[in-house]
Amino acid sequence: MGISLLNALKLKNLQKQMDQAVTYEQWSQFAQQHDEISGQKRWRAVDKTSQYDYSQIRLRLDKLRQLRARQDYQGLLFTLNEGIHGNLGGMGRHSLYSRAKFGTKTLIEQYIDEVDDSLRFLAELQSDDITTQQKIDFFYRANICFGRSALMLSGGGVLGFYHMGVVKTLLSEGLLPRVISGSSAGALVAAVIGTHTDKELEFFYDPANVVSEAEQEASVFSKMFFGANPRIDVGDLEKLVARMIPDLTFHEAYEKTGRQISISIAPAELHQQSRLLNAITSPNVYLRAAVMASCAVPGVFPPVMLMAKNQHGEAQPYLPTLKWVDGSIADDLPAKRLQRLYSTNHFIVSMVNPIAIPFLNKNRERSALGAALGTMGIGVGREILNFYRGIVQKRGDSWPRVNMLVSSMHGLIDQEYSGDINIVPNFSWYNPAKLLSHLSEEDLIELMEGGENSAYPAVEAIRICTRISRTMEEILIRFEQGDLRPDASEYHRPRSSRRRPSPTSADRESLREQRQHSDSKKVATKKKPAARKKIVSTPKAAAAAKRTSKQGVRARG
Repeated sequence: MGISLLNALKLKNLQKQMDQAVTYEQWSQFAQQHDEISGQKRWRAVDKTSQYDYSQIRLRLDKLRQLRARQDYQGLLFTLNEGIHGNLGGMGRHSLYSRAKFGTKTLIEQYIDEVDDSLRFLAELQSDDITTQQKIDFFYRANICFGRSALMLSGGGVLGFYHMGVVKTLLSEGLLPRVISGSSAGALVAAVIGTHTDKELEFFYDPANVVSEAEQEASVFSKMFFGANPRIDVGDLEKLVARMIPDLTFHEAYEKTGRQISISIAPAELHQQSRLLNAITSPNVYLRAAVMASCAVPGVFPPVMLMAKNQHGEAQPYLPTLKWVDGSIADDLPAKRLQRLYSTNHFIVSMVNPIAIPFLNKNRERSALGAALGTMGIGVGREILNFYRGIVQKRGDSWPRVNMLVSSMHGLIDQEYSGDINIVPNFSWYNPAKLLSHLSEEDLIELMEGGENSAYPAVEAIRICTRISRTMEEILIRFEQGDLRPDASEYHRPRSSRRRPSPTSADRESLREQRQHSDSKKVATKKKPAARKKIVSTPKAAAAAKRTSKQGVRARG
C-alpha cells in the first residue's frame, strides 16, 4: 500500500525540518515523526527480517533475562563470556541502521540494553558465587574481544572546520570516542580535541571565536593555493597552529585529556614508510610539529622535520635525517594501525576529502551491479597506476619529480576511504573554486553547522553500536581507580590488561570528584558511609589466594 499524497507532503516537510534542525533534540523529534508516518516505526517493532539472525538474538535475550531472574550468576557470566561480540547475528549490518530515520530494530536495542544491564549487574555483584578475580578476568578479556570505536577525521583543506561540528554533536551526546585520528586538516582538529578538555573546547564552538580563527585559517589556505612563495606561508600556518594547539607532547596531551590522538604523516623520501604518531609510538613528539608535517601539502609547503622533548625537557629534532609531508597522501584513514595499537574494530569517519567521494558510499546501499562496477573501476585504476609507477621508478634518477607525483597519486587511490559509520556533508561543496578560494565568514560558520547537522542521522547508530564498549570502558575504570577497586590481596592484574593504557591524571581527577560527590550525598542523607563489601572467598578460592600471596602479589599500576 503506497503512501498517500498528504502523507508524502508531510514526509517532505519533515525531511526539510530535519535538514534545518539546529539541535539534535529537534532533529530526533522530526525523525521519529517521519518514521511514524512512513511506516518505519512498524518495521522496527517486527523482529523478522532477512538482514540479521533475529532468532539467535531473541534466544540470547530471553536467556540473559532468565539467568538474572533465577540469580544464576555463574550461568550469566558464562553466557556473557561466550557472546560478547559487536556483530552477533549480523546485528551490526549497515542496512539495519539506515532504513529508519531514528534507531534500528527494537529487538537489537532490547538485547543491547539487557547486555548493558547484565554487565553493570555483574560488576557490582557482591556474592560468593563469583570472585573478584573472575570478574576482573572477564571484563579485561571481554573488552579486548568486543573492541573499541575510533573517530577518524579526513583531510580536506578549509573544509576541516566541518569536523568541529561533527565533534560538537558527538561530544554533546556523550559519544565522542577516546581514540581519534586525523590527517592534514583533520590532524589540526584532532590535535585541538586532544589538547583541550570538554570545557575548553566550548571556546571553539562560540561563533565569534570560530570566525576569528576561521579568518586566519582561510588566509593561510588561500595563500597555500595561490601564493607565489610557499615558504612565506609556513610562518602563517605556524601561528595558526600555535594559537589553536598548546605546546604539548603526545604523552602530555594524553595525560591532560585522556584522549588517544593519532596523526598521520607521509615521508618526503621515496623509500620511507608513512607513520602514525601518537602517545604509544612517539610519546615525546610535539603535537604542533606533527600537525605541521601532516598539513605540509607537497609543492605548497616544504617538508617538515619533527621535534621532540628529550630527557632534559629540551626540544630537539626527532629522526633528524627524515622529513615529512601531508598525511592524507599515504594514510588518510589509518584503520589498520589503530586496530593494532588500540584494539579498535569499529570506525566512525568524518569525511570531507574531495578525492574520497568516488570511493565513499555515503551510508547508502548500492545495488550489487553498482557495487561490482565501482570495485572493478577502482581496481582498474590501481592497476594502471601500478603500470606507470613501475615505468617511472625505473627512471627514478632522471624523473624524480614525476616519480614522487606518481607515487603520491598511487598512495591516494590505493586507500580505503570509508568506515562502519560515515558522516559526510549533506550540502554541496563540489565547486573547486569555492573549495580553493578564500571562504567568507558565513561559509566557515556554515561548515561547522553543517558538520553538526550531518552528524545527527548517525547519532543513534553510534549510540547503539558503541554502548557495550562504552559500558565496559566505564566499568574497567571503576575497577582500576574508582569505587569498585578491590584490595591488592583480592586479585592480580591479568595479562590481557597490558594492552590497556594506564589511567591519566584526568581520569584520576574525574574519579576523585565522583567520590567527593558520593560522600557529600551520604552526609546529606545522614547515613553512615557503607564500608566496601569484601567478597567471601570459597575454600578453593581461599587456597588459591594463599598460594598467590606466597608468590608475591603484584599491585595495580
